[in-house]
Amino acid sequence: MNSKRLEEHKRNHNLEDLLNEINNLLYPVENNVLSNFENLKYPIILIMGGARSGTTLALQWLAESGYFAYPTNMMSRFYKAPYIGAKIQLMLTKYDHNNEISKSFNDTISYESTLGKTTGALAPHEFWYFWRRFFKFDEIQKLTENELNKIEKDKFVSELSAIESVFDKPLAMKGMNVNWHIPYIEEILDNVLFIHVKRKPLYQIQSIFNARKKYYGTINEWYSFKPPEYKTLKNKDPYTQIAGQVYYTNKAIEKGFKKIDNNKCMTLEYEKFCKNPKTYFDIIKNKINNQGIKFNKTYNGPSSFDSTNKVKLSANKIKKIEEAYKNIAGENISK
Repeated sequence: MNSKRLEEHKRNHNLEDLLNEINNLLYPVENNVLSNFENLKYPIILIMGGARSGTTLALQWLAESGYFAYPTNMMSRFYKAPYIGAKIQLMLTKYDHNNEISKSFNDTISYESTLGKTTGALAPHEFWYFWRRFFKFDEIQKLTENELNKIEKDKFVSELSAIESVFDKPLAMKGMNVNWHIPYIEEILDNVLFIHVKRKPLYQIQSIFNARKKYYGTINEWYSFKPPEYKTLKNKDPYTQIAGQVYYTNKAIEKGFKKIDNNKCMTLEYEKFCKNPKTYFDIIKNKINNQGIKFNKTYNGPSSFDSTNKVKLSANKIKKIEEAYKNIAGENISK
C-alpha cells in the first residue's frame, strides 16, 4: 500500500531501516526488565472509533490536561522498547539539567493534525507499530480465536505497565485497531476505560472520502482499518465502501460494549464534546473512580472546540453518501 500513497505520505525506507536496527538492539534490554512490571496501577484509557471520527482530538485533549501519560511521537520511535523510550524522553525533558536540551521540545498540545498525524516530539502518536508487535493482523482487523490465543498477552500488559510506571499516571492511547476485540482487551486488562468517539455519519463519511483523495490522490483506495465486512465492501463503489466502513465499525464497538462492565466503557459524541468537553471529562472521572481508583482531578481544558462538521462536497456527492448509508444501515443518515 505504501507505493499507492502520495509522496508526502509514503514511508521513508532509510528511517524505517534505522528504527528497526535501533529497536532490535534495545529489545533484549527491554525484555529483561519486563518481569518487574506485571500489573497496571491505573486504568488504561483506550480511544476507540472509526477513521475521521475525532479520535485524534480526543487524545490530544486528554494529553493536554497533564493528567494522563500518552505515547508521543518520540516514544513511537521505540516501538520494541517503549519503556526505554519513555525513560529517554523523561531524561531529555523533565530531568534536563540547566535546560541543555529540553528547550528544543515543545510540550504544548496544539490540537492540530494531518490525517491523524501530529507534529512535535511530545505530541500524541497513534502508536500502531507497538500494537502490531502483538496483534498480527492480515487484511482485516479481526483475529480468529486461535490467533488471539497466540498473542503474548502477558508481555503486552507488562509493556503497558512499564510505560505507565515511568510517568505514574493513567496511560491514554488509541486502540482503534482492536475495535473488534473489546471483550478480549477488557479480559486481559483488569482496569480499562474504552471511549467510543462517534461523529455524525454524514461528516465522518465525507471526511474519509476527502482523506482517500488526500492520502492516495484518488477516492478508489481504502483508507484506515478494515472491518470483517471489507471482504464484501471492497467490490462496491467508494460511497458504499465508506458508508459500510463507518456503520459496521460503530456497530462492532457497540456490540463489544454490551459484553463488558458499564464502568469500563463510554461513548463520546463528537458534536456534543465540541460544545462542552468538560461534561465528558466528568464522565471519565466518574468511570475511573467507579473502578476503585481515586481520580479527583479538576477540569483544566478548553471550554469548547470548533466543530469541523461542515458540508464540503457537492450536493450530488452528498446525495450519494446519503443513499449509500441508507442502503447499508437501513435508515436515513444523521446530519
